[in-house]
Amino acid sequence: MAESRVQKVKVRLVKSPNSCQQRHRLSVRALGLTRVNQVRELVDSPSVRGLINQVSYLVRVEA
Repeated sequence: MAESRVQKVKVRLVKSPNSCQQRHRLSVRALGLTRVNQVRELVDSPSVRGLINQVSYLVRVEA
């Protein structure tokens, strides 16, 4: 039985979303990030990539 490998992406919040648009703050929360320098490992899907692209100036994608 072959085990399918799920791709993951690590996202780090590098800038505070306090002075950003409300939608961008909500996008950061949807990624599960609450504090600066917090890292989350998420499933690499089109919806997650869209959130990352929207707040790309606040987060960094790590390998």
